[in-house]
Amino acid sequence: MPAAEGLRATGLTVRIGPLTVLDGVDLLAPPGAVTGLVGPPGAGKTAFADAVTGLVRAAGTVRLDDADLTGAAPRVRARHGLARTFAAAAPFGSLTVRDNVRAAVEVHARTRPVAGRGWRDVRRRRRAVRRLPDATAAALLARTGIAAHAGRAAAAVPLGTARLLDIARALAAGPRVLLLDDPSAGLPVPAARALEVLLRDLAAEGVAVLVADRDLDRVLGVCDTLYVLDRGRVVAAGPPARVRADPGVRAAFARR
Repeated sequence: MPAAEGLRATGLTVRIGPLTVLDGVDLLAPPGAVTGLVGPPGAGKTAFADAVTGLVRAAGTVRLDDADLTGAAPRVRARHGLARTFAAAAPFGSLTVRDNVRAAVEVHARTRPVAGRGWRDVRRRRRAVRRLPDATAAALLARTGIAAHAGRAAAAVPLGTARLLDIARALAAGPRVLLLDDPSAGLPVPAARALEVLLRDLAAEGVAVLVADRDLDRVLGVCDTLYVLDRGRVVAAGPPARVRADPGVRAAFARR
């Protein structure tokens, strides 16, 4: 069996009318590493996330390990192990924090691939749905540091907690690739540092973690590799220290 490559985007291009918002972007997010995608507002980070997850049409290719996901629907990409959070946290506000995560666990238990198609397989899946949600949700709330908010309505929690809730929901799918859009925005410093530890732990477990952020300094300490977008194009890529010193990167952020 070939070694897992992670998420690879090649020549990814997004056009909205006459405007090119993403222009031939190549990016590799390997398993076991935290990869950063940074750039000033309007650089194309969210367009890249939308293209990779299938929310917008894009030219180019998207592969996850040995699977070609180019043109696949978002639900198909999710089943292959691609999970994503959004810059604007969007929990189910009418549910509690606990029930938000529990619902995500149940959806994954119902839709994940199960060997065979007979009645025994269907019964096994139904048993898993009944057995997993409470314990798994509790573990994910603890892991993301929001267990103290479990019984609160999701609509009433602070922005930072809502962002961590989105991450817990994404982790409920047991992803192979976790794409996070501005995950630490709005987090107090201790929670942001705890998130960095969580991302490193996930990478150590073999997950390909991809962090999109508008703030270069926020991701320098956690990423193994950085890609910098400016006006839809990659202007620098490589180890964080080298990227930070790149004149093109300094120029891109100076225009903010």
